[in-house]
Amino acid sequence: MHYYLIIALQAYCIYHAYKNHKPYYWFFLIFFIPVLGSLIYIITQVYNKSDADKIQSELTSIINPTKKIKDLEKKLEFSDTYSNRIELADAYLSSGDFPNAILNYKETLKDTAQNNLYAHQQLILCYFQLKDFVGVLDSSELIKTKSEFKGSKQQFCYGLALKELGELEKAETELKQIDRPYSNYTERLELAKFYIENNRTTEGKELLSEISTESQHMTKPNRRIYRTTIAEVERLLKTL
Repeated sequence: MHYYLIIALQAYCIYHAYKNHKPYYWFFLIFFIPVLGSLIYIITQVYNKSDADKIQSELTSIINPTKKIKDLEKKLEFSDTYSNRIELADAYLSSGDFPNAILNYKETLKDTAQNNLYAHQQLILCYFQLKDFVGVLDSSELIKTKSEFKGSKQQFCYGLALKELGELEKAETELKQIDRPYSNYTERLELAKFYIENNRTTEGKELLSEISTESQHMTKPNRRIYRTTIAEVERLLKTL
């Protein structure tokens, strides 16, 4: 049990450090000195009285994710509000229970007094994970004119869904919106694959080379985050 607590503590600290753009030396301290490093990080970088409950809640979610869902289900049963249902749907999505997440996001759409942008954004992610590409298109069509859609993960899913459904020209239009230097490495890898699969090897190789060059200037934490993507880029370059 102690082992899992240490891992959970490390995971929380690394996530917090990454989310808040902390200096890279914190990652080394947390990773190589698990208990002491994590405690030092929490005391100096995270902890204050108002954060205590939040830290405990997040650690509990890591150790026992089903408990969070059960608690949110009880909360919704007691008070069926828009925010409570969104919170439950988000928890289902985080746990990989996409059908229940979809069910609850759709339920929030019945509340016409609310802005339905967020629910549709989350529905796109759920449908994509289930390979329901028609569902991805249906939700995307309702929000694709919104500024929040441009360059987003949802637009990337939309582009891939179009590709899977044979709408190649439309797919390219959407996927090219994600092609931004020094960012979106995983998404740009998929665009390069799209070019290669459609006999546009020169364009694909050019994009792969750009990503490869950019990867040489990544910080060490980013190289770890994108190591699988970078490895795939280098593998593809060797085959072209």
